[in-house]
Amino acid sequence: MGNEDWKNALRGYFDSLRVIERCKFEAVENFNQFCEFIAEPAFENLAEELKSYGIKSKFQKSKGSFIGFEIYFHKSKVDNFHYIISLPKNSVDLRLKLSIKGRRKKNSVLEEREEPFMKDIPPSNIMKLDKEDLIQDIIEHYKNFIYRAITSPE
Repeated sequence: MGNEDWKNALRGYFDSLRVIERCKFEAVENFNQFCEFIAEPAFENLAEELKSYGIKSKFQKSKGSFIGFEIYFHKSKVDNFHYIISLPKNSVDLRLKLSIKGRRKKNSVLEEREEPFMKDIPPSNIMKLDKEDLIQDIIEHYKNFIYRAITSPE
């Protein structure tokens, strides 16, 4: 192995590290934009509509980490359902995770499950989502959770 070979190999290694770091930075930036321009407006619209059914909701976020939407039991201050979108640590793209948490009754413990966020949407298209698509996904998960909660045996 010649002198230039190992130098090229070392240069290639450091170039690869820079690319990975840039991709990680861009993933966090894109996630923050997703939260600001897609998720937050969707959550606000859905919260407004839920209010007309006597259902309180709220959202919370941690910059570069997660954004979540909570729905409470009808006319209650007890949380019923959580829809949490997160960017896994050290992500190089927007391959997001979705955590669904919920309780069947006001005095039940929260049950949790994790799955890929909108698994049929490639990471490259997450920023192209419309807030209406996100609202539909939340409603679908909420509806399925509630149906399971009210029809399953204890």
